[in-house]
Amino acid sequence: MPSRRSLIEMDDEQRKEYVNNAQTLIIVSNGKHGYPHPMPMWFGIDDDESLLCTTFGKSQKVLNWRRDPKASLLIESGTQYSELQGVVIYAQTEVIEDPDLVVDTLVKINSRGRELTEDQRSKLRESVQGTAQKRVALRFVPERYITWDHRKLGGRY
Repeated sequence: MPSRRSLIEMDDEQRKEYVNNAQTLIIVSNGKHGYPHPMPMWFGIDDDESLLCTTFGKSQKVLNWRRDPKASLLIESGTQYSELQGVVIYAQTEVIEDPDLVVDTLVKINSRGRELTEDQRSKLRESVQGTAQKRVALRFVPERYITWDHRKLGGRY
């Protein structure tokens, strides 16, 4: 009989679809006093499955990742045990300071799930220019995934 754990794991295609359909990512850095520092963030996804966020360059999470690039990322859903789904991603964090890449990341996040015309994309780039100067982009490069989908159990535990 397969382990209960293997019964609820998502395959790669299910995991990708679940992550692509999520709006919010909980990003967790290692705080300087040893406590995890979790924060909810909107995010984008690169073609290589790296996840992208932006934040202010002087934020605590950026200081934490400059000190230790390891990150845990969480996407979860469900309101009853039989509906629980989630993905934990263990990743390495890259802090990107290039203003053009920060703007690109802001555009990617703010246009996620929508097809934009060139004119719309240009207007969006213009609108995020002002905030980009104080921000950095965070690129989370996945190393390992842990997934679960309790709906696969069909209500049987």
